[in-house]
Amino acid sequence: MSIQKSQIEAALGTVMEPDLGRDLMTLGMVENIAVDEAGNVSFTVVLTTPACPMKEKIKNSCIDAIKAAVPEVGSIDVNMTSKVTSSCSHHGAHGGHGNHDGHGNHGAHGGHGAPQKIDLPNVKNIIAVASGKGGVGKSTVSLNLAVSLAASGAKVGLIDADLYGPSIPTMVGLQNVKPEVQNQKLMPIEKFGVKMMSIGFLVDPETALIWRGPMASSAMRQLITDVDWQELDYLIFDLPPGTGDIQLTLVQNLAISGAVIVTTPQEVALADVAKAVTMFRKVGVPILGLVENMSWYELPDGSRDYIFGRQGGEKFAKINALAFLGSIPISSSMREGGDVGTPAIIASPDAPTSVAASRVAGEIARQISILNANCSMN
Repeated sequence: MSIQKSQIEAALGTVMEPDLGRDLMTLGMVENIAVDEAGNVSFTVVLTTPACPMKEKIKNSCIDAIKAAVPEVGSIDVNMTSKVTSSCSHHGAHGGHGNHDGHGNHGAHGGHGAPQKIDLPNVKNIIAVASGKGGVGKSTVSLNLAVSLAASGAKVGLIDADLYGPSIPTMVGLQNVKPEVQNQKLMPIEKFGVKMMSIGFLVDPETALIWRGPMASSAMRQLITDVDWQELDYLIFDLPPGTGDIQLTLVQNLAISGAVIVTTPQEVALADVAKAVTMFRKVGVPILGLVENMSWYELPDGSRDYIFGRQGGEKFAKINALAFLGSIPISSSMREGGDVGTPAIIASPDAPTSVAASRVAGEIARQISILNANCSMN
């Protein structure tokens, strides 16, 4: 008796996507099911992100389900691929907060000559990386997140939105590089598989930027709109520390898919994080979760020294009903990576810090997929 394609479909219809709580067939994640004469089966599972931490689990569940339902099956060949889903914020999902009324005017400000919403139609998801205060390693986290997602196979862009202290050019060893202009658009500078743009590429690093709010905001718009990003799965914004003009301009004018907040474990950093959480909630930007950086220092014997206190970020996340995206330990490899221009995640991928940073990147991609799936179901 030959195996029918419908039997395979029925078996895969019992495999749940762990995060989305629905089966793979309903979600349309299975393609190209083929069964040959000998009863060998092949098909493709299309994940919502190449950085999916559940990849192996889903693959094994598919194989187990088919073997259980169709014991006489031959070989099972599962091809895992991905197509990053788009953020609903592109379709005006933030409209419920009076941020815009469909004409680019901000209901919240009464629309007095408010700037137009910035539209980036080729960018599927915009992730803002923020912190309540400086010195928590936000740029390091942004860069390692971008590089990690790119290494998984996603198309990634990174904007260094810190106009007053751009650090990304130094961290990727491109201090003296200037972007080219083609068709009146700036071409992003590409390194480690990530397309980057920073005010540091445009202004002489020695020139201290003494810009006032409106100038800074207009420079920021240019960094976004005058750049030829082409197709991106994720565009990561390394925001300046704090919750001032630039942060507000960005979150109000851009369709941000979600924000990631970086903190260190100590109380003083957490007090400032509360302000960042309030800002995003006020303007209706979903918070993907909290990353605790510099969580501990790994000693040569493998034991941990909790220099800045213990699990402050995790506790804060719990109290404020935020997802905890993970802890990244302090290490000299992370700092050296930033100083010599090669991110730790590339220079020493097996170091505990790099492994932790990759895990955090996978978790962020996963939260975006959940958010996108939930909003497309509504």
